[in-house]
Amino acid sequence: MCNGIVKQQQGNGVFVTYLNSIIVMGGRLTHSDFYWVYNDEPHTTRRREMLQKYPQIKQLMGHDWRIAAQVVVTVLIQIIMAILVRDLDWKYVWLLTYIISGTLNHSLSISFHEIGHNLAFGNHKPMANRILGYIANLPLCIPSSVTFKKYHIDHHKFQGDDLLDPDLPTYFEVWLFRSPIGKFLYIVAQPLLYSVRPLLRVPKPVTLLEAINLVIELIFDAAIFYFLGYKSLVYLFFGTVLGLGFHPISGHFLSEHYTFVEGYETYSYYGPLNYLTFNVGYHNEHHDFPNIPGYALPKLKKIAPDYYDNLPCHYSWIRVLYNFIVDPRLGPQSRIRRSVRSDALKLNNAINLKNKSKVNEVLHDVIDNNNNTHSSPHLSKEERKLLYVKKHSSKKQTGTSSNIEQTSTVNTNGDHSKNE
Repeated sequence: MCNGIVKQQQGNGVFVTYLNSIIVMGGRLTHSDFYWVYNDEPHTTRRREMLQKYPQIKQLMGHDWRIAAQVVVTVLIQIIMAILVRDLDWKYVWLLTYIISGTLNHSLSISFHEIGHNLAFGNHKPMANRILGYIANLPLCIPSSVTFKKYHIDHHKFQGDDLLDPDLPTYFEVWLFRSPIGKFLYIVAQPLLYSVRPLLRVPKPVTLLEAINLVIELIFDAAIFYFLGYKSLVYLFFGTVLGLGFHPISGHFLSEHYTFVEGYETYSYYGPLNYLTFNVGYHNEHHDFPNIPGYALPKLKKIAPDYYDNLPCHYSWIRVLYNFIVDPRLGPQSRIRRSVRSDALKLNNAINLKNKSKVNEVLHDVIDNNNNTHSSPHLSKEERKLLYVKKHSSKKQTGTSSNIEQTSTVNTNGDHSKNE
């Protein structure tokens, strides 16, 4: 049973439902909607306040060579393990696949996160970061490092956005995985769901870097199969499938933004598995400052304890997995979701396709419907920024389009740093 007030969205209207008693039957939560809010994500405001109060935080920003070192060592371990397992009995192959390959491949997949923010070599060496991403991707057997970066930046820019956050579960997922068994399968299927969901929610055109990622991965997979055999390929491939599925480290998929405490949308994990995962557990800290490497996030927490010590957090990813399955209040719908206008989606798609004329067309439509940005409280931050550029720029039409594209690029890659 759960008491409280939950904001919901139905069609184009908004209403408030007073849930004085949500009745749970058979382990299923009868209320299956998200937590709807109508404000901006909190991290931009927190970032501004913290920098004013603790200017020394800026010293933590930059890149860290240890990211590349950890990636290279992990990849070498995986290649050595692939050589060692080729002559083992299948029972040992599967055991090592889950325990060793699952752990290390999940760690490498999390390295995409650091590399995607250009934290390995810095923003001034974007291709060095992409190449490291290709290397980190090798043992996973599935090309994903470049695609992860392409969509993950939108998760920061549009956190919780109903239309544009690629990380939000779909309503089909909420319906399909609503029982305890369903939630277990939801965790098992995370590799598939996490990969396909962005393609369905906010599709983007395939880039040249993604094509290169695919070619490199196919060559590596073929080489493993040809020189080492199918057991080695099974060890690596299913290390990704099992390691990103029902695995202790997979608790981070749920611990980061699933609403375990109503009113809080980002949570940190302070446990030992951070040592294997580039401190990805420090998730509040990361969203506050995406341009601080994971290795430095514990220092950030020490500098500003008043901003972190009072927030709900996790200490066990295994406990997170268990609670998610057995607690009827939790499910794929346990996410904060922000209501925005469809104009934001049109603008985002036009920008992603680099269609300057379409961007201007959408902007004209939005301006016609809104006298000024201050009288349009339902506009997203991206819309307000683009409107400002459009209305106040004194340059020619081509110049304005260029400014719009540049503004989008800066915003897409973080508030304080220009990533590729």
